[in-house]
Amino acid sequence: MRPRLLGRTAPRSRLAGVPSIKRTQDDTAEHGSAGAGGAGLDLAPLRAAVDRALDEFLRGKAAELRAIDPELDAQVTTVVEFVAGGKRLRPAFCYWGWRGAAGDPDDPRVVVAAAALELLQAAAIVHDDVMDASDTRRGRPSVHRQFATLHTTRGWVGPAERFGLGGALLLGDLCLCWSDEMLRGCGLAPDRLLAGLAYFDTMRTEVMAGQYLDLVSQASNTASLDRAMRVVRFKSAKYTVERPLHLGGVLAGASPELLEAYSAYGIPLGEAFQLRDDILGVFGDPAVTGKPAGDDLREGKQTVLVAKTLEAASDLERERFQARFGRRDLDDDGVAELRELIVSTGALDAVEGMIAELTTTAEEALAKAPLADDALRAEFAALAQLATQRTV
Repeated sequence: MRPRLLGRTAPRSRLAGVPSIKRTQDDTAEHGSAGAGGAGLDLAPLRAAVDRALDEFLRGKAAELRAIDPELDAQVTTVVEFVAGGKRLRPAFCYWGWRGAAGDPDDPRVVVAAAALELLQAAAIVHDDVMDASDTRRGRPSVHRQFATLHTTRGWVGPAERFGLGGALLLGDLCLCWSDEMLRGCGLAPDRLLAGLAYFDTMRTEVMAGQYLDLVSQASNTASLDRAMRVVRFKSAKYTVERPLHLGGVLAGASPELLEAYSAYGIPLGEAFQLRDDILGVFGDPAVTGKPAGDDLREGKQTVLVAKTLEAASDLERERFQARFGRRDLDDDGVAELRELIVSTGALDAVEGMIAELTTTAEEALAKAPLADDALRAEFAALAQLATQRTV
């Protein structure tokens, strides 16, 4: 009998030749301990396996780039540092989508396929930070800030900021290309892989559409709840939970009925995930989230939390909120005032209620899903807890 990938750490021979990614934190902080995944689900072995798969792939790509020109080492180093760590939620949902369709729990090929989602996530985040003009990500300078610093340090000519933006855009494009290449090279049967690529293509279209709608909402100052929820669904919910489940499922040969059940579970859960993210963007601890407190308020993010606040506010409260919301120079006192309005109008409680309701909807769908093994329901439930009851 082969060793299980999850529940206990698989021997390195299961992924021979795939070394560990260098981490900036120790393994306990990076991957968590048993139970860190919620309800006793241990995600640490999967996270470690994803890290090793990414490291093997990126070592190969690094050699390709350095053979072109040593100057490309900056791109390689930045990608490796950027994909190290992270919650690995998308690979987890992909892996359990595979498991729910009777996929072999110890097949390393699905780990490679799931890891490709991290490169897609890297592309999305790098570009998102450019669009939001974010200074930090995960407690480190954002990629465009890193490239701007490189320009300044080298004493190059021209605007450092413009170089930084260009470098980040190219790096994001590179990660997008590599995500496709990594998935195509996972080693699964061509017919299964072709089916998986169709879902992968759809997911990429949806997330780009959602990102553009987010830009439009900010530029037009649209605080509509309907628009905010549409952004939630396409920029995050489907891309974080539903489509990774679909990808893992079709790679294992899932039935149409199971894929439909994955949607019924994954869409509300993904929406709850993003609503939690919106709350953390305003009330989260910067030491945990890796981003300055209140950045979403300074950036003018038209979230559901903001829509609920303006919907419930009095004329005077709405005027106070809009006078401060979206100001890049907003100080801590200004952030505190906006937070107070979000709480006093009942918006925070309303969004917490939405999270609870959406999670319940996902749980009800899970109870009816035709999973390959009923024992997996507890693991899917633990993933739901991990996605919605988190601090980072």
